[in-house]
Amino acid sequence: MRVLIVGAGIGGMAAARGLLADGHQVTVLERSPELRTLGGAITLWANGTTILGDLGVDLGGLGERLTRVETLTSSGRLAMAIDLEPAEARFGAPAIVIPRGDVLNAIVDGLPEGLVRFGSRFARLGEGDSVVLESGEVFEADLLIGADGVGSAVRTALFGEEPRPLTGVASWQGLIPAPVDLGSTALMMLGREGYVGLSPAGNGLAQWFCDTPWPTDDTDPLALLTERYGHWGTPVPELLKTLSEVDIKAYPHSRHRIPRLWGRGRTILLGDAAHAMPPSMALSANQALEDVWVLRQALKANPATALAEYSVRRRKRASFAGAVARRSMAVAGAQTFFQREAVLRGARNMPDALFQKAFVGLHRRISNRLG
Repeated sequence: MRVLIVGAGIGGMAAARGLLADGHQVTVLERSPELRTLGGAITLWANGTTILGDLGVDLGGLGERLTRVETLTSSGRLAMAIDLEPAEARFGAPAIVIPRGDVLNAIVDGLPEGLVRFGSRFARLGEGDSVVLESGEVFEADLLIGADGVGSAVRTALFGEEPRPLTGVASWQGLIPAPVDLGSTALMMLGREGYVGLSPAGNGLAQWFCDTPWPTDDTDPLALLTERYGHWGTPVPELLKTLSEVDIKAYPHSRHRIPRLWGRGRTILLGDAAHAMPPSMALSANQALEDVWVLRQALKANPATALAEYSVRRRKRASFAGAVARRSMAVAGAQTFFQREAVLRGARNMPDALFQKAFVGLHRRISNRLG
């Protein structure tokens, strides 16, 4: 089968790797002049690392394996902890925090030269689901995969212009030298003002984020974060001190309608193009990899019904993952259940095994690969 993939991100390149291994002819169209390896770190949960293992991707020595997630109150007191090692033993795969560029480079390692056509901007669908580039060049394919992200041009070509509302929330985030010794523990701090996270990412680096309402003016980022979170407990003061030495960038949270069917004819959507979700629970990249796994299985089982089967099998789990991400935190208006101090205080009295069981159950529910 001739396969065209629009977008050379993690989802697009993972799909390319898998479909090449399955014997298909694959070409990737990427609008950028080179592979985009910049950005912070991502968390690959057990489903993500399992699927990358299925694809033969070697992550050895990259990032930091997580063994524990701690949730702290805004004062820095421990509210709950999840030991990840039982989940790792159950699923046979670890959770890893790893720079995005390292993941992408590992996925493309060993793929044939010329697989990706850089500087190729998708313009529209032509006759018979052919692809027309802005340059006027036309590509024919038996399957077109739109893996071109939140503002997907392929999605627009399929469904027309759609509202893609901003949630009003932004994540200020990036990779920095670790401001405190995290070991192999990710820290999540919850409070009335919002959500702060700090995770080890390997080689002395840490991935950090602070969620705020989307800034409406040119307020100094560090001043904004200090005003909102400066009174929080450790490790926030240490984090803010480290941020004074680096560039701080905001990324708006956006979402869109998850369609009932993720394509039409010979064209299908994958990753954020189908189901953009806020980054609150670090689910987005893992959900894109889930798409890759299910699509491969569906094509192997019956190419004639594969695209419909793919949509049906993925929609429910991806929709649930998006709902979990959207409802996890609030930075304005009513607090979520888990941001209430009384709830956090009560969580300290609950057995850790309860949180471990809930964690495993959540990942089974959002994962086709593990569920």
